[in-house]
Amino acid sequence: MNREDATTRPLRSARGVGGEPRLLYARPGIIVTVDRFTVGNTSWRVAELTHLHTTRGPHDRVALRAALVSAVVIGGIGLSLGFTGGLQRLTAGAYLLLGAVFLVPVLLAAAGDRWRPPAYELWGRRDGVEELLFSSDNEQQFGQVSRAVRRARESHGQGGWEDPLATARVWRPRRGS
Repeated sequence: MNREDATTRPLRSARGVGGEPRLLYARPGIIVTVDRFTVGNTSWRVAELTHLHTTRGPHDRVALRAALVSAVVIGGIGLSLGFTGGLQRLTAGAYLLLGAVFLVPVLLAAAGDRWRPPAYELWGRRDGVEELLFSSDNEQQFGQVSRAVRRARESHGQGGWEDPLATARVWRPRRGS
């Protein structure tokens, strides 16, 4: 149904005012336009980025080391008690205390993840090489940047995220002719 007084909305251009690329996200050190994604001194053309996906970074090394050291020390104490026959002379309360002490490494690892959670990471492929594009421990900032990169890819007609497992070639056995 087309009426004479109806107005049409112009198509949104990928270019902003004066032919400049349209800005999608800008904060100190991070700029996303429809053409480029820049973090610090590194810049990528959005059209060259493929297989974008997000992950979580590694756990805090200090917390992992503290958990590992405490597990080794507590395990050593348990082994020495076992070999010296000290476990047979322990009371029920001592066994409960020993069981509680064995929880220390688990609690240290959980506390480390709580105080210093793993960073959010945006990965992508460029020229067949997988690269870390962006990393942040701020979930809100990471979400804003990743959405801006997705919008930039969509403006190029490339779609948003690609599932790396869905695009991987699956091995199939050869069938006889």
